[in-house]
Amino acid sequence: MAAIVLENLSKTYRVKVRGEGLKNAIKSLVRPDYREVEAVRNISFSVNEGEMLAFIGPNGAGKSTTIKMLTGILHPTGGSMNVLGYNPVKDRRRLSYNIGAVFGQKSQLSFHLPPVDSFRLLSSVYEIEKSAYESRLKRLADLLELNEFLDTPVRKLSLGQRVRCEFAASLLHAPKILFLDEPTIGLDVVVKHRIRDLIIKLNKEENTTVFLTSHDAGDVENLCRRAIVIDHGTVALDMPVKKLKYDYLNKKVVSLKLNESAGIPEPPGVELIKKTPYAVKFSVDTRIAPISKILAMLDAGNIADITIEEPPMEDIIEAIYMGKREGG
Repeated sequence: MAAIVLENLSKTYRVKVRGEGLKNAIKSLVRPDYREVEAVRNISFSVNEGEMLAFIGPNGAGKSTTIKMLTGILHPTGGSMNVLGYNPVKDRRRLSYNIGAVFGQKSQLSFHLPPVDSFRLLSSVYEIEKSAYESRLKRLADLLELNEFLDTPVRKLSLGQRVRCEFAASLLHAPKILFLDEPTIGLDVVVKHRIRDLIIKLNKEENTTVFLTSHDAGDVENLCRRAIVIDHGTVALDMPVKKLKYDYLNKKVVSLKLNESAGIPEPPGVELIKKTPYAVKFSVDTRIAPISKILAMLDAGNIADITIEEPPMEDIIEAIYMGKREGG
């Protein structure tokens, strides 16, 4: 059963055009000219209940605009949408009881208050019965390891601690759909893994539908089974993440700090990016050379530090577009 259905959904903004020079600047204040910008253009797709979807694309592609329409924050210019049987425009209040959202650049926590005070306020907003609220908060606090700073003002928390609290706030009312807009931006590796584990656990245990936008390839690869690529407001690609992973998420970037100057093996699939006497950076095509095989070939005793990273999402998206152009 579909949790989200979009049909020819569009959003157009009117943007004021600023004239150059003093005369035109004065004219634009008195009689401004406008131009129309199509942020989303006639997109259609559906998301099944319990599905975890990656909705990816470059900056300005229309990802956040789509999420804001699906959550009722923005009204579409054209087309239709259905979220859990509700029209987000007409039924925004009823829909809000069934969805949660985490925006990486926005907060729903009171900055000067401890998280637990914001949680209590949200429990009243969502009309959660006291015992259910206490039970839910205990579970989320244990899963996200929040107990040691629940009573600490948000302004004194680290970024990772704040984001974990943002997730707890969005999940207090046990939403059926979780909208995530760049949820792991700026987080360290440990916190990212903790957040991903929580999302997977909720999806398995509560059948929570996840609608994710992220520039972190690791989020897409580890969480989702399907990816939709949006470009200039239109759907450019809709494919299983398994295929996306094989075709485009097949490179890892390895950075080594060495105790002594040394070279590295360069079998097929390994490409040297940068080398200094005590540091080496290279990429590995995992379709040709499994990362574990390459690591086994290195002199472990000479490695002071090692980092393995995903390629930037921008590079992956560029490769997707190049592949589409070359393939017609």
